[in-house]
Amino acid sequence: MGIISTDRDLEALSFTLVAEFDAAVGRVWQIWEDPRQLERWWGPPTWPATFEKHDFRQGGSASYYMTGPEGEVSRGWWKFTAVEAPSRLEFDDGFADESGAPVDAMGETHAVVTLQEVEAGRTRMTVTSSFESADQLQQMLEMGMEEGMKQAMGQIDGILAERASV
Repeated sequence: MGIISTDRDLEALSFTLVAEFDAAVGRVWQIWEDPRQLERWWGPPTWPATFEKHDFRQGGSASYYMTGPEGEVSRGWWKFTAVEAPSRLEFDDGFADESGAPVDAMGETHAVVTLQEVEAGRTRMTVTSSFESADQLQQMLEMGMEEGMKQAMGQIDGILAERASV
C-alpha cells in the first residue's frame, strides 16, 4: 500500500511519514536490520545507497553513501540510540564528508521509527525526523527530503514481497 501521509510540523521542528505494508512487523523490521535490504530502498531510485558499515545495535553506527545519476556521491552517518526489535528504532542522522566524518555545518537530525501491527500480517511504519531549527528543516525540505523519502519508501513493497534473506 505504501505512503499513507506526510506531515511537516514547523512548530515541533519535525517531519513525519506514515506508510503501511502488507507484511508482518518482524518482516518490516528486517528491511532496517539487514544492510543489503536497507540499501535497496534507502534513497530514491535515482540515488541508491551503499552501506559501508551497519552496526545495528544501541550505541552502534552506520555509514553509507548514495550515488546520483551523474555519479555524484552524497555521504551520511547514523548513530543508533535505541534498537528495540521488532517495533522501535531511533538514530541520530547527518551528512558526512569524503572520509565519513560528520559535516557539522549541516547539523544533525534525530529519527524515530515505530512499527505496529494494524491487522494480521499488516504493518504501519511511522518515521518522525526531528530537526535542530526551523532553518535546518526548511533547508532539508528544499533539498527534496520529502519527495526523496516518498520515492525511497515506494520501493519497500517489492522488497517485502520477496522471501526474507535474514
